[in-house]
Amino acid sequence: MATPLAFTARYTYSVEAVRAAFSDEQYWKARLEEVGGPGARLDSFASDGNTVRAQLVQSIPADQLPPAITAVRPGDLAIPRTETYSGTSGTVEAYVDGAPAKVNATISLTADGTGSTATVDGTIEVKIPLFGGKIEAAISEHLLELLNNEAAFTEQWLATH
Repeated sequence: MATPLAFTARYTYSVEAVRAAFSDEQYWKARLEEVGGPGARLDSFASDGNTVRAQLVQSIPADQLPPAITAVRPGDLAIPRTETYSGTSGTVEAYVDGAPAKVNATISLTADGTGSTATVDGTIEVKIPLFGGKIEAAISEHLLELLNNEAAFTEQWLATH
């Protein structure tokens, strides 16, 4: 059974400013360098004015993983991830190389009184009998931390660009 994923980021900048950052290839490269983990990379980026698609790979070193994960999948985790945005909505798809783990989520950008809000709503699914739920919980913890770091990076990026 999948574990729900819910996260909200608040920005002091408009939806249009956040969307412009997401449409900038340099934003993605800088974000990965800052919070993507060792060996993180941008595999492809495309923007046609309305649709943005970024394919990236992030990693988590084995020494930062809980035993529930390293028992099933030893070594560093490589996590291919695709983010696609069209207008003010988007999708995130991610999986763990060599493990039956995946994340699917939607992202909605909305204006609020003082800026904008990005709302992430999705699921984490690990298809391993008995241990799947524990691994999903560990992934959720790491993913929420990563999303928080990415939101802080985005706010900083917007302040300086």
